[in-house]
Amino acid sequence: MEAPARPAPLPMTFADGVFPAGCPSRTLLDHITSKWGVLILLSLSEGGQRWSELRRRAEGISEKMLAQTLKTLERDGLVSRHAQPVIPPRVDYSLTEKGYELAALLIPLVGWAFDNAEDIINGPR
Repeated sequence: MEAPARPAPLPMTFADGVFPAGCPSRTLLDHITSKWGVLILLSLSEGGQRWSELRRRAEGISEKMLAQTLKTLERDGLVSRHAQPVIPPRVDYSLTEKGYELAALLIPLVGWAFDNAEDIINGPR
């Protein structure tokens, strides 16, 4: 089997910038690469959803963690919250333009994880 090509080196514009502890990109990476952050972003990449739909989709997420993750992603400008003035209350969540841009980058990563998880977790056969 042929060895995969090595990735291109990091662009000089951020090669030294992402590694220092104070770099804001590290905070954002924490938000978007958390287990729940990735799952919420992927779910919303398929279109707007209500709270209950997101909770069902991301099996195992607590109400507290869903609320916290959505607030963080909203604050980061990746998710929009749309409250409808109806009874009972209805809130819809959707991705912003930046959220869709990010989801497009996450989908191949998650696809790779899905394709390789069993071999990596269980070891080579």
